Amino acid sequence: MNFLRGVMGGPSAGPQPSGAETIQKLCDRVASSTLLDDRRDAVRALKSLSKKYRLEVGIQAMEHLVRVLQTDRSDSEIIGYALDTLYNVISNDLEEEEQDDSEEENSPKQVDDLGSQFTEIFIKQQENVTLLLTLVEEFDFHVRWPGVKLLTSLLKQQGPQVQQIILVSPMGVSRLMDLLADSREVIRNDGVLLLQQLTKSNAAIQKIVAFENAFERLLDIITEEGNSDGGIVVEDCLILLQNLLKNNNSNQNFFKEGSYIQRMKPWFEVGDDNCGWSAQKVTNLHLMLQLVRVLVSPTNPPGATSSCQKAMFHCGLLQQLCTILMATGVPADILTETINTVSEVIRGCQMNQDYFASVNAPSNPPRPAIVVLLMSMVNERQPFVLRCAVLYCFQCFLYKNQKGQGEIVSTLLPSTIDATGNSVSAGQLLCGGLFSTDSLSNWCAAVALAHALQENATLKEQLLRVQLATSIGNPPVSLLQQCTNILSQGDKIDRRGSKVQTRVGLLMLLCTWLSNCSIAVTHFLHNPANIPFLTGQIAENLGEEEQLVQGLCALLLGISIYYNDNSLENYRKEKLKQLIEKRIGRENFIEKLGFISKHELYSRAAQKPQPSFSSPDHMMFDHEFTKLVKELEGVISKAIYKSSEEDKKEEEVKKTLEQHDNIVTHYKKVIREQDQELEELKQQVNTLKSQNEQLQTTVTQQVSQIQQHKDQYNLLKVQLGKDNQHHNSHSDTVQMNGIQVEEVSKLKEELEEWKNKHELLQGQLREKDSLIEKLKPLQLETGTEQSSQTSKSSGLEHNNELQKELEMLRTQIQLQSAEISKLQAENQKLQVMNTSADPALGDSSATAAKNLELEGRLVQEVKELKSEVKALSEEKASLKQHLDSSNSTVAILQDEKSKLQQEVAESKKEQDDLLVLLADQDQKLSALKNKLKDLGVPVEDEDDIESGDQADEDEDGDEEEQD
Repeated sequence: MNFLRGVMGGPSAGPQPSGAETIQKLCDRVASSTLLDDRRDAVRALKSLSKKYRLEVGIQAMEHLVRVLQTDRSDSEIIGYALDTLYNVISNDLEEEEQDDSEEENSPKQVDDLGSQFTEIFIKQQENVTLLLTLVEEFDFHVRWPGVKLLTSLLKQQGPQVQQIILVSPMGVSRLMDLLADSREVIRNDGVLLLQQLTKSNAAIQKIVAFENAFERLLDIITEEGNSDGGIVVEDCLILLQNLLKNNNSNQNFFKEGSYIQRMKPWFEVGDDNCGWSAQKVTNLHLMLQLVRVLVSPTNPPGATSSCQKAMFHCGLLQQLCTILMATGVPADILTETINTVSEVIRGCQMNQDYFASVNAPSNPPRPAIVVLLMSMVNERQPFVLRCAVLYCFQCFLYKNQKGQGEIVSTLLPSTIDATGNSVSAGQLLCGGLFSTDSLSNWCAAVALAHALQENATLKEQLLRVQLATSIGNPPVSLLQQCTNILSQGDKIDRRGSKVQTRVGLLMLLCTWLSNCSIAVTHFLHNPANIPFLTGQIAENLGEEEQLVQGLCALLLGISIYYNDNSLENYRKEKLKQLIEKRIGRENFIEKLGFISKHELYSRAAQKPQPSFSSPDHMMFDHEFTKLVKELEGVISKAIYKSSEEDKKEEEVKKTLEQHDNIVTHYKKVIREQDQELEELKQQVNTLKSQNEQLQTTVTQQVSQIQQHKDQYNLLKVQLGKDNQHHNSHSDTVQMNGIQVEEVSKLKEELEEWKNKHELLQGQLREKDSLIEKLKPLQLETGTEQSSQTSKSSGLEHNNELQKELEMLRTQIQLQSAEISKLQAENQKLQVMNTSADPALGDSSATAAKNLELEGRLVQEVKELKSEVKALSEEKASLKQHLDSSNSTVAILQDEKSKLQQEVAESKKEQDDLLVLLADQDQKLSALKNKLKDLGVPVEDEDDIESGDQADEDEDGDEEEQD
């Protein structure tokens, strides 16, 4: 420690050592000291000197510091000091902060070289980077944080080399991904910065980081920090996301498939009051919009871009962007970037373009968003970048959108123009911009109108109907005529801005309009002033600025020749070629035509669709127009040199090709229809296959269900048989009891009738007895008095009659008594049958009481039997219903079984056919073998081969048994 006090500036009588000498002593101390405390103090001293004496510490101490990292890993404090020292030596950030304004201009370059050199020395041994990755895994804050900063600095200095070392290191990238999950925000935030440097321009590492769940973690951090209202951490996360997604199709697809696009929607939620946005929020929102553009960039594969565009529409992201677009108080740069973002989200996507066409601005009355944007584009007071963004948005809206093109052109046609003038249409705004005195508005309107005609011959013809009223009292002129009039007037009109710009815009519009439209060419040639103007412009020797106009005039004249249908006698192809030969010269014409593609601004515009210009003066060419020039430049050059005979041959060839194209188109249509039918049939086959599989599984299930139903049916059948027997016994009993009841009632009725007859006869008998009793005293009196003979004879006759009548009554009574006794005997038999009572009971009152009791029992039993019969009938009905349903299921399954049997029969038939084919093949093989044998070629028969194989197997079996 005394040594350190002397080194670090303690009082000393001798001269003070230099910085290099002090560093050397400290390095010796680190290398030779055996005590950990001494080494730690020495490394701490080196850390304090490393900022001022960066070069000396780097040269002398780097090797010792690396050795400390290797040997003293158990002490986190010395490891932290060593890592901080190395960071101070390698990093250029500290030097740049401390530089004064008075330093030399090449000083930053020297600083960069110093950091790069030290980094190169450090990573020369790849083990050093691997060691650093291991230290970054340590949880100790004093080790992990300086390790992260040092690795970040290494990547800044020598990015590709360090990336390669980390890539080949086992789990190198995965170790660094753990930094995003650290609960300490300082380490997590610096981990984001580290991954920024790690993922720069390295697709392999970008994929690994993405598949290590980076998207999920970064989006979680952005959400935790408050989305666009968050701080610089959100900015760092967005930059890292851009690194992972830009020009990386695999990661873009993974981002879309992982439904991460949906999580971007809350970023763009803005309130009604958008005033006073912080600079950080503007930066964050700018980066968020750029991230959306990365996913839908025109440079991406069309399929990937289209799928992302659809996902943004379905999740509501496009709707949210349109809300920002129409909101008030949004900063100008954010509004411009939002317009560019919406442009690329709708570019080439019909669904998104249709939605954008339906968006209205919150004005009174509501106006379409397209009209509001076009008003900004043709307003010269708006910022230049905003006007360029609106033009790009309009171009993207019309890109591959024939429906949108038709709607724009229809606003110019006479039948659809609003006569009241209450509302401004897109067509009126474009015409107003096309003929205004601002050259930039002329150019933007001309390009916008050219995009409305792009690759749409029908609209080119319809636009010829547009008539413009130039001034009061003058007849209206066509839009085509007005464009050529302004073009020919040129310098006579006083304009703000570049006059060349206006003429270039109008020439691009005319070239787009006339290309591939013979009717428009005819209308153009019908004006006798147009061709002399073009030839005059091309023939003149103008300045460098006018060369571009000359090239475009040559292109327009070439289009008038190439697409000329020779309908005008004075402007046939051959005459126009002769005119070029006399007035300009073919070589001169071709040279002027080449001015376009050789121009620097043409090359810039051809690079990407978005119009990006450093200043309004550089706004000359449109991206789509450069494609047209590339397509037509060669064919026009060939057309100029062709003779009339060659033209005729070409016309014939064209007609033949047109016919051929028509045939090809027809066949393409047929093929397309067949492809559609084939696709439909394939879908039907797949559907039928799936249905077949489902039916097979259903049949299997139904077979098992049938078996179950059969078992249940058999069980129910057995139970039903038992129930039927029981039911039959009950019904027999009921029937017997019913018969007995009926017989008893009949017998009772007969008994009552006979009782009544018996009582009647008894009454008659009593009357007769009383009459006899009266006649007896009369007989006695006649006997005693001995009347005369006449009276005696008459009395005797009367008595005889009475005696006969009495005998008859007695016999009748005897018969009735016998019958009554017979009925009583039958009654007693019935009583015996019903009650099984003692036959000796003869008391009539007891018998009557017994009969009443038996009758009551019979009635009760009859009621019980009736209820039981009713329950049994209900049970029988339910069983019958269940049996019917089972029978219907069995019938359905039998149908399925018959179908399957039919399929099996067909399969057997196919197998029989195959067997026949196999038999034929066997016969052919045997015939060929016989031929080979006849030729002397040795051929083994299958039986010999099989017997040989069998013999080999037998030998193997014997050997195994012996073993």
